[in-house]
Amino acid sequence: MKAKATHKIGTRKQWLAARIKLLKAEKALTHKSDALARQRQALPWVKIEKEYSFDTDKGKKSLADLFQGRSQLMIYHFMFGPDYKAGCPSCSSIADSFNGVCTHLANHDVMFWAVSRAPLEKLDAYKKRMGWSFPWASSFGSDFNADFSVHFTEEQQRKGDVRYNYAGGNLRSQKKDIDANSTASEGASAIAASTGTDWATYIRETPGMSAFIRHDGHVYHTYSAYARGLDVLWNQYQWLDRAPKGRNETDFWIRRHDEYETAKS
Repeated sequence: MKAKATHKIGTRKQWLAARIKLLKAEKALTHKSDALARQRQALPWVKIEKEYSFDTDKGKKSLADLFQGRSQLMIYHFMFGPDYKAGCPSCSSIADSFNGVCTHLANHDVMFWAVSRAPLEKLDAYKKRMGWSFPWASSFGSDFNADFSVHFTEEQQRKGDVRYNYAGGNLRSQKKDIDANSTASEGASAIAASTGTDWATYIRETPGMSAFIRHDGHVYHTYSAYARGLDVLWNQYQWLDRAPKGRNETDFWIRRHDEYETAKS
C-alpha cells in the first residue's frame, strides 16, 4: 500500500511562486547577517595582558607566536580535556572541515588554530587518527581555556559558579535537567563515555571560538562565540537546513567520521 504524502504537493508553477517569496526572505536574512558582521567587527578590542604558553609541534609558543606573521588569529576551543581519551564527537565533526579552511585563511592574513587542554601527545595521536593536518596547540597548564570561558573546575561546577555563553549555569554537572531514566540521559552518558570520561568530567570542557588581532605590537581579543553561536561553523548543519527534512534529529546522531557503521557512496 502506497504511503500517503504528509507534505504539501504542488505544481512547478506553485513551487516557483513559493520559492521566489522565500528568496526575498533569504535575501533579507543575508542583509541582516551582513549588518551583524559589521557589528561584530565594531566591538571594542581588549588588550591581552596575561602571558599564555602553548605546546605545539614546533615547541613552546606564546599567543603572539600563534599568529605566525598574520595580523589576525582565529582559535577554535576544541573540547579535549586532559582526562579525555578522544576528542568530543561534536567538535570532531566541526573539525572535519578545518583542513581546507585553515589553508584559505592563512592566505588571507588570518592564522587558524584549534586549542585544547589535553597534552600535546594526546592531541597529536587523535589528529593522526582523524587524518587532520590543521594546527592544534595544547594549553595544558595554562589559564587560557578558563580565561576564555571554555573550561571550569570541579569546584566551580559543584557550586554552579560558571559563566558560559555570557550567562550563568551549572553545566548540567549532575544532568539535573535530564530525567535520569530518559533516553536523553542515556545519550549524554554515551557521549561522555565516547571520550573516555563521565558526564561531569566531559562537560567541564566547553566549545567556542575566539578571534584576536595584532596591532602596534600588542595582541587584542576581538570576539568570542559559544553554543549555538558555533552553528554556522558546522558545515553539515548548513546543508541539512537546506535538505527536505531539515535537521531531522530525534537523538544525538553525530559520530566521529571513522565510527559510522557504513560509508555512503
